[in-house]
Amino acid sequence: MKTKMFSGLKTRTRAAALALLFGVAAAFAASPVLAQEAEADAPVAEAVAAVEDAAAEAEAAVAEAPAMEAAAEEAADGTEAEGPAFDSGNVAWMLTSTLLVLLMVVPGLALFYGGMVRSKNVLSVLMQVLVVFSVVILVWVSYGYSAAFTDGNNFFGSFTQKAFLKGITTSSESAGLPELLFVVFQSTFAGITTALIVGSFAERIKFKSVLLFSVIWVTFAYLPMVHMVWSGGFLAHKGVLDFAGGTVVHINAGIAGLVGAYFLGKRLGFGREALKPHNVPFTFIGASLLWVGWFGFNAGSAVAADEIASLAMINTMVATAAGVVAWSLVEALAKGRPSALGAASGAIAGLVGITPAAGTVGPMGAIVIGLAAGAICVWGVNGLKRMLRVDDTADVFGVHAIGGIVGAVLTGVFSAESLGGTGIEGTIGAQVWAQTFSVLFTIVWCAVVTSIAILVAKAVFGLRVTEEEERQGLDIVSHGESAYES
Repeated sequence: MKTKMFSGLKTRTRAAALALLFGVAAAFAASPVLAQEAEADAPVAEAVAAVEDAAAEAEAAVAEAPAMEAAAEEAADGTEAEGPAFDSGNVAWMLTSTLLVLLMVVPGLALFYGGMVRSKNVLSVLMQVLVVFSVVILVWVSYGYSAAFTDGNNFFGSFTQKAFLKGITTSSESAGLPELLFVVFQSTFAGITTALIVGSFAERIKFKSVLLFSVIWVTFAYLPMVHMVWSGGFLAHKGVLDFAGGTVVHINAGIAGLVGAYFLGKRLGFGREALKPHNVPFTFIGASLLWVGWFGFNAGSAVAADEIASLAMINTMVATAAGVVAWSLVEALAKGRPSALGAASGAIAGLVGITPAAGTVGPMGAIVIGLAAGAICVWGVNGLKRMLRVDDTADVFGVHAIGGIVGAVLTGVFSAESLGGTGIEGTIGAQVWAQTFSVLFTIVWCAVVTSIAILVAKAVFGLRVTEEEERQGLDIVSHGESAYES
């Protein structure tokens, strides 16, 4: 509510000054001029000086009145200076993107993996995805965000600077957003990356070992990769392009899955009997939810509702469609008919492939990347998997690592302005080398950290359930319940 404390102040002060002048003049006019001539000089001078002082004070009061009035209004309203003004459209989009990424994990990823295992293990996979994601969220707000997104060295930020979100308020800013929103958006990336790995371990690992492994892995594999790529660290200095997580998320998780699968060994009966998915519709629905949620993942990485988000959205759409078509076509040529499981896997391959390039390539480049990722990942989950002699239950390596590598390398090609991209520094060859270097570095870093994390979990809890428990199924052994009652 506005105060009237100072309204009309200027008018009143000027009127008072004029009245004082007229009064002085009248007093001296009434006196005998000749009799007072000798004594008049001093009183007149004093009166003039007094009038001038009064006028000066009045003008100063007039000058101060607007500021005083504003202060009075602020006090009356009980308001204080506000923090930074955030663009409401950007905030709304990033809130939505955060929810879309959450949709990718629960239920998207949970259903995708749940359908690919046997019925006796479906609940164990659902639980692993949900609980690993939840544990990582708590790690993220405890020290993860601080270690990833604060100043530090080339590999880590500070583990303590913003630990437990210290110093972050509702008016704090990061990337043009309320910092709390940026924190929660990035937390979903940390959670889903770690949850991706459990698909390689499925049907034979102890639940508590998964949790311990996840805490170690996210701390020493995921957090430094975020810092190195997205927070001005080592790989950022090398000029690496990774818009939404080709190296940080997919290659990182895929290599972890491969190494973990080697340490765990093959499931009982692997290679001798068919270990078929128990519910392909689950997997199909999960893939569909992942496609929807991925728009938050890729377009949300623009951190604004702008033209780059629009570019990332159309690229995500067309690359995914290309991945579906490519996988189905290759499967039809190789096996005589396309499968629903293959089409769903092709969608994921296309999504993975476009992730590092979503905001830097043009739509035609995105289609090429989607086609390449879809076709090559068919070989990744079939030919390459047999060559490596590894039991990667949900093909995390064959889809995420291989698709991520394809996308990361081709980002260096199709980001060039001459090929419809937003532009690169230097030549295509130089950018491709930077991308290739980042792939090789990620493979080595992740393999070393994963090996250590697995060995620690093995030393503390052991890795595998017993053969009898594996035959019985992890739903009963680990959680005391069954998905399907007879």
